[in-house]
Amino acid sequence: MAVRAYNKSIGISAFKLRKVADLVRGRPVEEALNTLRFMISPSATVMSKTIASAAANAENNELMDRSTLRIVTVTVDQGTTLRRFRPKARGRVGAFNRPSSHLTVEVNEEVGN
Repeated sequence: MAVRAYNKSIGISAFKLRKVADLVRGRPVEEALNTLRFMISPSATVMSKTIASAAANAENNELMDRSTLRIVTVTVDQGTTLRRFRPKARGRVGAFNRPSSHLTVEVNEEVGN
């Protein structure tokens, strides 16, 4: 049975999170966490916390062994976009969007161990 962890309303765009998600999808949990530990991207920090949470959920709730866990799916969805405004020259205003995203990580035990 797969175990999930969610992280919602992250202040990083889904495009940036998907780049990091592609690196860890399908890997064992320990290998993925080691890979993310040496990345300087803020997306890697958010991803590693969510993966660690999914592994902890599997350990505590389903009594799975952490060393046999593998990341099955990583889903990054677009969250709400906040419209913000910044002052510009001559008393005008410029609009910009502040994106957010939702992250779902699903882990399961490896088959064949």
